[in-house]
Amino acid sequence: MSTTQEHILIADIKDDIVTLKEGGGALILSVSAVNFGLLSEREQTAIISSFAQMLNSLSFSIQIVIHSERLNITSYLSLLDKAQKIQSNPLLSKMIVQYRQFIQTTIKENDVLDKKFYVVIPLFQLELGLLSSSETLQNKIKTVLLPRKDQVVRQLQRVGLKAIQLSGQKLLELFFDIYNGQSVENLPTQPIKPEELMVSLKSPQEIKLKATPATPTIQQLVNNPPIITQPSRSHPFVTEELEDV
Repeated sequence: MSTTQEHILIADIKDDIVTLKEGGGALILSVSAVNFGLLSEREQTAIISSFAQMLNSLSFSIQIVIHSERLNITSYLSLLDKAQKIQSNPLLSKMIVQYRQFIQTTIKENDVLDKKFYVVIPLFQLELGLLSSSETLQNKIKTVLLPRKDQVVRQLQRVGLKAIQLSGQKLLELFFDIYNGQSVENLPTQPIKPEELMVSLKSPQEIKLKATPATPTIQQLVNNPPIITQPSRSHPFVTEELEDV
């Protein structure tokens, strides 16, 4: 009886590299995103040009993968419930309830998706040739893929994107999400202290204003005329007159 694992091309994940059943391997990079629509026309042209130069500079193939999954906010709603229960201020408690209802309604009425971008650097079996053991195969895959990874990371930095290689645990979580069709939510392992959820309002502080001096009258100006000082006539270039000897 055939199992699901027979249809998966992945043989093993070792040293942050995916080993394929066909004999090749792959390295996966997580890439940041850029809001292309908010950029100016000049910035968009510069990014397109830099991306085209990156593709033309590569002597090997890459794969660009966009993984979309429905956003899970269960833990965030639970956090709001805890904050509302321990909130002593009735106004703030009401605002938390309204905010929670707004978030929940938005998630139900709209498909809020979390998009993640990846660049896969594959290494096919034909590029490796015949190898004697699995250890030799793993070393050959690392020797070929690591320089390619460094090149792709440098080229993506020129475009303005940050790329990070996925570790073994991250790779397991990614493939689990892809093959199971659901996201795994990482709930906080440590209990949240109530004082961390409290929202306190600062009491208004009294501001002391300095009294402005009253405008002098004409009689006061006549009796006590202001003293006018002559401005100094200093100059960076000082010339001195020589006295006759």
